[in-house]
Amino acid sequence: MGSFATALAPVLVLILAGFGMKRAAFLPEDTWPGMEKLTYFVLFPALLIGTLGNQSLDGVPWPGMLAVVVGTLAIAATALVLWYRFRPSLDGPTFTSIFQGGVRFNTYIALAVAQAFFGFEGLTMAAVAAGFMIVLINLLCVFVLIVYGKAANRGITPFVREVAGNPLVLGCAIGWFLSLSGIGLPGITEDILEIVGRAALPFGLLAVGAALKPEAVPGHAGSIAISSIVQFGLKPACAALLLSGVGLSGVAAAVILVAFMVPTAPSAYILARQLGGDAETMASIITFQTLLAFLVMPIIATVALG
Repeated sequence: MGSFATALAPVLVLILAGFGMKRAAFLPEDTWPGMEKLTYFVLFPALLIGTLGNQSLDGVPWPGMLAVVVGTLAIAATALVLWYRFRPSLDGPTFTSIFQGGVRFNTYIALAVAQAFFGFEGLTMAAVAAGFMIVLINLLCVFVLIVYGKAANRGITPFVREVAGNPLVLGCAIGWFLSLSGIGLPGITEDILEIVGRAALPFGLLAVGAALKPEAVPGHAGSIAISSIVQFGLKPACAALLLSGVGLSGVAAAVILVAFMVPTAPSAYILARQLGGDAETMASIITFQTLLAFLVMPIIATVALG
């Protein structure tokens, strides 16, 4: 249980630091939108390319891992959309935040916990799983934001345009291409991407904290509850069943479960801001899920991992 607390504590500290700096007017007001844009378009893509660029699938049971990832995400996404169909009073942008809160995962916490429990092998397996999940999750979330966001740009053309231009999807695509082609990260590219990508987590979390409005939290209780039930209940249960079905075990199975029991990602807030989601609700979901994870993840781990 200590490993979960160790992985989550820095995340919470950075969120609270962003909140405190924004409330104290420590930085000019226009600093925060610039920080969000820098993180979304530069820092996170650099992190993804740097992480995946030298990744190898040799000896990794990736077909089974991919099957579990696709199956679990499909079930979670379908359940959320069906739930929304029976909630006509709920507005589209708020639903997009609930969807992201129930589908996305915090890559950093997942990798940190996998490494803490299973060492280098766990980190390698978790990076492969994350490479699959990031692409699929961004496809799902961009689609939902295009359909239900404030802009409501319905149709295949807006979807293709947003997906093709999404910097997170592009980062994964470039990273996997460099890895699978054998090119890797040539020369000093790896060092440059590591330095740039290293800033993605603190900047992203500070931006989340800066956007928090505690006075609005009571109005988001329902959204937080639904997204958290899917995030910490439905997804781990589905992943466990599918892992048993495909016969996947060992470290590969464990890191998949870890990835499906962490809170939603800070990048969900940035995507909500960029594509017309409900950023205020999204920030509340991110913060409360991260807090809740301190209690829920050790319980899930005890039941699922033993």
